[in-house]
Amino acid sequence: MAFDALVPSRTALVNVDVQRCFVEGSPLAADAGRQLVERINGLAASCRAAGMPVIHTRGWMPADGSNRGLMAEMVPPFIIALYTEGAESAELHDALDVAPADIILDKPRYGAFHGTDLELILRSKGIDTIIISGIATNICCETTAREAAQRDFRVIFLSDGTGTKEMNGVSADELQRSTCASLGMVFAHIATTEEAVKMTRSLRK
Repeated sequence: MAFDALVPSRTALVNVDVQRCFVEGSPLAADAGRQLVERINGLAASCRAAGMPVIHTRGWMPADGSNRGLMAEMVPPFIIALYTEGAESAELHDALDVAPADIILDKPRYGAFHGTDLELILRSKGIDTIIISGIATNICCETTAREAAQRDFRVIFLSDGTGTKEMNGVSADELQRSTCASLGMVFAHIATTEEAVKMTRSLRK
């Protein structure tokens, strides 16, 4: 799918989990998280100017722990607490530009489609293509990209508009490259933020 084949009314930006705990100041924070937010803000502004919806997701667990399920076994409680309802660390980062018309979508698992109305929102708006930005590249962003592709949405995945951190001895750079490599085979079109901005500008009326 070529960028010039995109239609603004059928494309949305899905910005994944740019929350305080994932941007800075916590063990979950992406490398250079603040710089990532700046790039995302520029892209989001360009998307809005082109008439595209902007959707911000939040990893969001209820305070009563009622739907943690297997996550309660797999994820340490202090980590879950960082993105649990009521925690300041769970809120979208203060540097993230959120416009009044943007949609904020809370999600209980890593993928943005699981247990949410994301597909319903996109289908109701006639959207068949999404651009994915956010944190973490190899967890929530990747899971969302795979979920979207399996639902027959076209996916543009940003190589420098997503970010991650070192995990289990594997550097953030390695995780970034490997995630983009695997997604680029069959799940998504890989693009830089600059390429995506140029694409949205070319679609403005």
